[in-house]
Amino acid sequence: MDSIRYIGLDLHRDTISAAVLDSDGTVMMQSVLATRAGAIIDFLNGIRGTLHVTFEECNHSSWLYDLLARRVADVVVCDPRKNKLLKSGNKSDRIDARKLAELLRLRSLSPVYHGETSALDVQHRVRNYTGLTEDTTRVMCRLKALFRSQAIACPGKKAFRKENRESYLVQLGGAAIRERAENLYRELDALHPLRLRARREMLAECRKHPATKWLQSIPYLGKVRSAVLIGRVQTPHRFRTKRQFWAYCGLALETRSS
Repeated sequence: MDSIRYIGLDLHRDTISAAVLDSDGTVMMQSVLATRAGAIIDFLNGIRGTLHVTFEECNHSSWLYDLLARRVADVVVCDPRKNKLLKSGNKSDRIDARKLAELLRLRSLSPVYHGETSALDVQHRVRNYTGLTEDTTRVMCRLKALFRSQAIACPGKKAFRKENRESYLVQLGGAAIRERAENLYRELDALHPLRLRARREMLAECRKHPATKWLQSIPYLGKVRSAVLIGRVQTPHRFRTKRQFWAYCGLALETRSS
């Protein structure tokens, strides 16, 4: 028990504030590291004992989790919205790192799931596809809003087809607004092949996952929905109960009151 060390890391773009506590809660060390893999590994190698590390979910959390997972006994990526202790009292990077280490020692953190690597490639493919889909939808909405601002009716997807574009552009009055619409059409033409390519890559990667056949046997779950489900959920075993899994997938009932 005496050899356990609790390490809290307060992550930033350029630096990391680190605090090390022993099993009694005594501060053994506080340091500031560069946000670099080599500096973090050297810091951990200089600490003797069984290391338990925590830090908050942020842009760097996936990278740091993968770096530390095989080098320490336990890594907890915690939810910053539930760390009320960090909001009380004085605030600084050193204080926040010490409070994180103390919360880890008391087991009072709410972890954010990290750790499934079998669906990691599918996850990145899904993020690529969904991001391009959202960008395409955004451009299409801007085009429709532009035409509607000039009282030009554009129902359905007719305005996006290449053979119909000129007839819609002619109805725009000034040269500036027409140029704006043409630039949106160019942006749409650039996004469309990227989205199709991302979709093919996502489906090809999803076929390697053993859960694909099971998911596609469910009604209304086709290739795309199955791939998105695998990429976002990764594994159902991360959830404590089936109800939590259903709620995460958007299949549970929602009760709202005011």
